[in-house]
Amino acid sequence: MGEQGPELEIVHLLRRVTSEFGLRQAGFAARHGMHPTDVRALVCLLDAERDGTGVTAGRLGAELGLNSAGTTGLIDRLERLGHLTRARDERDRRRVLLRVTPQAVELGWAAFGPAIGSAVALLRGFDAGEIAAVRRFLDGFLAAVSQGDAAGSDA
Repeated sequence: MGEQGPELEIVHLLRRVTSEFGLRQAGFAARHGMHPTDVRALVCLLDAERDGTGVTAGRLGAELGLNSAGTTGLIDRLERLGHLTRARDERDRRRVLLRVTPQAVELGWAAFGPAIGSAVALLRGFDAGEIAAVRRFLDGFLAAVSQGDAAGSDA
């Protein structure tokens, strides 16, 4: 493949960061009687909450790539552990929305808060142009990885 330029070095560094974060998520899941997919589900629900959107079981399953039975098992497990609640949508009483409990949020912050805090502190040292460049790179890389999924690629 030849000599590695700074661009490829950054891509490999991002791979190392995501691998390390994945290992920490798996360790967190194991320590708290969860499957790594359970942690991904909680992150998905927290992201939706931050965006102000509700998540149904169907949407959660689709985002995680689970079938109906797998999604039900995951929701039941997280509810039993006290990490998730089901509530009727106030705007459409036929819909049931999933929400992360305060207990789960506290648990997550205890485990991941220090790393998130360090990242935020690091970014606060960046100027607006640097922040824009980081955002542009991460958005573009996410789009590239997501396109691979859409095409059915395992790469």
